[in-house]
Amino acid sequence: MALARPKEPVRMVYARPDGSILDHPSLLLAGVGGGAPRPVRDDELIPLPRGSDLFLLPKRRPIGLDPSNGAAISWDDEDATAVAAFLAPAWTMFLHPAYQTLDEAPALPLFAYSALGFADGRFWATGTRVDEDIRQDPWRFDATRVEKQVARRLAGSPENLVVQQLEQCALQYGCRAAQNFFIGRHEAPIPTSVACNSKCIGCISLQPDGEFRASHDRIRRAPRPDEIADMAVAHIERVPEGVVSFGQGCEGEPLLGRDLLPEAVKQIRARTSRGTVNVNTNGSLPNVVDAMCRAGLDAIRVSMNSARDPVYTAYYRPKKYTFDDVRETLRVMRRHDRFRSINYLVFPGVTDTDDELDAISSFIEDSDLDLIQMRNLNIDPELYRARLPQGTAREGFGMGVFMRRLQERFPHLHYGYFNPSKETYARWRSQRATC
Repeated sequence: MALARPKEPVRMVYARPDGSILDHPSLLLAGVGGGAPRPVRDDELIPLPRGSDLFLLPKRRPIGLDPSNGAAISWDDEDATAVAAFLAPAWTMFLHPAYQTLDEAPALPLFAYSALGFADGRFWATGTRVDEDIRQDPWRFDATRVEKQVARRLAGSPENLVVQQLEQCALQYGCRAAQNFFIGRHEAPIPTSVACNSKCIGCISLQPDGEFRASHDRIRRAPRPDEIADMAVAHIERVPEGVVSFGQGCEGEPLLGRDLLPEAVKQIRARTSRGTVNVNTNGSLPNVVDAMCRAGLDAIRVSMNSARDPVYTAYYRPKKYTFDDVRETLRVMRRHDRFRSINYLVFPGVTDTDDELDAISSFIEDSDLDLIQMRNLNIDPELYRARLPQGTAREGFGMGVFMRRLQERFPHLHYGYFNPSKETYARWRSQRATC
């Protein structure tokens, strides 16, 4: 179904000190794609998706476009604050908001900030829906139901460390994946690791330098293999096409449990052949992935912000591993013929460039990827650009164009946002084989 397009020019929005959000009477919406503020094309605009959030950007003046000549204007009103949208799950954004950062502006919390405007009596953002799966659509979650289901599951497994951690994720952090576990549907997260071998700039579970606060606390200790297996089997035995996944935002790197995860997978598969066992990982330890495959691992999702080694390293800041290890991890999965996807942390002006398009194309050919999850990189845009190698961030050709060009090169490639079940990706592979 085609999305609506604005019938009138989309105007810049701003916030007043009382938190009210207004549209400017004349200045038009501007977006940032890695360079200077620019007009937003109609094919980049979407009605603000249901379930999205609006954020004020403190100490940042909104920038709009003069409708008479297209000039970018920083609105010199000390009571006006820039505003951005944080898109609902399954939506990938195209442009960052345009603003002027003032002195003493704090670093922005770890969210993805989309340009936001107003026209036709509604808000407009930039982006596209990349996954039709409704598993995390916010209106499907009733708070009272979630609380009751959490209490019921805790009563049945009061000593299980994984369930205890997921209670915090579901009720305190509002994690939709954790809430789905308690409701009994879709994909269940399995946090297992307290440590990590990356120092990601945008890590949501550990920020030791205090520049901004981590939004989650890690699990307090590694669970036992039987705790993991009990929780995983309970989920996939009761959920049609259920998925269980190691590697969550509220933990470190799961592969550091070198013996733990292969043993946990072995115990799961000794008790059931149902469901999909997946690991979300930085892909740093190919030998552990090999052991997990031998134990019964079905799928992997490797996180990366770029297929270019210097850009990857600048963000992940790996400890005792390299980007070559990441490549080898996906080669291991290919040799075992297991499902391969990447958690592609996209960023306008970095992802949608010729250099990145060529690099990710080479990466896809090497690993024979099945799926790219187009996830927005949650980070202060200015902070991220400043940490990358000089010249990396520049005006891109557009995230929509990037996706179309990549699809033309790899027609079999699927875009998405969530980890699919093995039944789903078996259908994908069957369709590919018959083409």
